[in-house]
Formats: sequence, C-alpha cells, structure tokens
Amino acid sequence: MTAWLDFEKPIVELEEKIQDLKAQVGDQGPAARDEIADLERKAEDLRREVYANLTPYQRVQLARHPRRPYTLDYVERCFTQWTELHGDRHFGDDPAIVAGLALLGERPLLVVGQQKGRDTKENLMRRFGMPNPEGYRKALRLMKLAERFDVPVLTLVDTAGAYPGLGAEERGQAEAIAVNLREMSRLSIPLVTVVIGEGGSGGALAIAVSDVVLVFENSIYSVISPEGCASILWRDGKKAPLAAAALRLTAPDLKRLGVVDDVLPEPLGGAHRDPARAATTLKAAVIRHLDRLSGVRSEERVERRLQKYRKMGVFRE
Repeated sequence: MTAWLDFEKPIVELEEKIQDLKAQVGDQGPAARDEIADLERKAEDLRREVYANLTPYQRVQLARHPRRPYTLDYVERCFTQWTELHGDRHFGDDPAIVAGLALLGERPLLVVGQQKGRDTKENLMRRFGMPNPEGYRKALRLMKLAERFDVPVLTLVDTAGAYPGLGAEERGQAEAIAVNLREMSRLSIPLVTVVIGEGGSGGALAIAVSDVVLVFENSIYSVISPEGCASILWRDGKKAPLAAAALRLTAPDLKRLGVVDDVLPEPLGGAHRDPARAATTLKAAVIRHLDRLSGVRSEERVERRLQKYRKMGVFRE
C-alpha cells in the first residue's frame, strides 16, 4: 500500500484483488470472467464515487501525491530535443528548478519548472522542489534569453514554496522572487503557466506571472499551505483540513475567483493514474494557448498581462 493515500486504499485493494484473480483463473471459463467483470464494475463505481466527493484537503493530498507526474515527466512526454540549461551566473545552479529549450511539435520553447524527487536521496538534492534564489535567478536569466530570440516560455509550477533556509535568505530569497515578479510582467514573449501539483506562495508565483495560468483539476494554488495557515490561525497544524476549505485553493475555486484562466481535466483518480493521458491534455492546452497568444502584438500582450493581475482581489477604501 505504499505511495497510496488513505482514501485511495479501498480502491487499490479492490484493484489488487482483480489482478490476483486474473492471475489465478487465467482463462478458466465464463464464470470466472463474469466474476472479474463484476469486480471491475464495482471498482469503477467506487472510483467515481470517491473522486467525485473529494474534500479540499483530499485534493491537497492528491496535488502532493508521490506518484503524481513532475516537471521532467511532462518534458519527456510532451517535448522533443530537450536541452537542459544550468546556472544563474551569480552563485550556482539549483536542481530544484529545471529549465531548458525544447520543441513542441515544430515550435521552439523554453520550459521552466520546479522539480521534486522520487526518493529520499533525490528529494534532498532537489529540496523537495523548493528553490533557492539561484533557481529563480536561473529561471529569469533564461526567460530573458528566450525573449532575445522571440521564443515563448512555458512554466510548470509544483512547489510547496521557496526554500526557507538560512543560506537562501542570506543570498536574497525575497529579492529574487520580487525581481522575477517585476520582470516577468514586462517580458514581450508569450508566457503560459500550468500548475501541475502544488502552487505554494511566492515560491510558485515567482515563475507564474504569465499571460495564461492553467491548473490541473487536482492541483492547488495558494498563498500558504493549509498546515501553515492552520498553525498561524488556530495554532494547530492538525486543523489543516479546515484551513484548506477556507483558503479556496482548489481548481474550481481558483477559476471562479479569476486566479486561473482554465482548469485542465485529469484522468479519473488523478494524473498519477494515467500520466500519459495527463501529458496529452497539457500538451494540447499549451499548443492552443500559444497559438492564440502568438497572434497578439507584444505590446498588447504585455498590457493585457498587467491588467490581468491588477484586476485580481478585492479591496475597500
């Protein structure tokens, strides 16, 4: 049962029972096939029931699912001729952010995204996808390089937030994020962002000031994690499910509030159930939006981007 969430376990148990039964009975007649077919119908009904009634915090758990596709998984499935680029030319390289040039069909593209690890060793190396300042400076350096050659940019967001370590603060974490926000708002090239997992705080926004922001159905996007919010408001991290509901961080809420432009559907049960299908969805959406954005003059595109973010939120005087 490793790497499955608690609310997924009844589904996984039934699926494993079906696989075991198939292995045991082989091709032993219509009765066995009928029993397997009946169990498969039950499994499908159970999947639909469970995933149609997810709470906000269960969607948080899905966004963090250890089997969920990460940036390099989408790179492998969606693009060709991927060439990773490294370094911020100030301090060093940051493996928590991967960036490189690739082809999307015939279109050259710069892809930038946070990258988590699949095991303890890789997670420590990539700091669970939480970038240092040099990661954000690398991202911006390459975005400006893309602007010089009129190459559009795709950013893939999947981070709990910027890395909060002492070294990161000493090297100007807040300044690096702030500069990215300012400079991305001014870039003349088309910018598309997809939240593929977690979108946490300024660590996510630092690569997400784009013309179009898309979010996968079971991804989240918020100024703070539910656990952090609960610890601040109630001084009890165990109230994270309550905080998740209050934060309005799920895809439907984000679309309704105008924080994201569109929601990308996932395979039943989440992107981890069928990564290839999720990649096909992402690729089609990126192509569609880049085709539209490429037909807009750069000055108009920048002005629309600025207005997009100025309209967000509500204030009273």
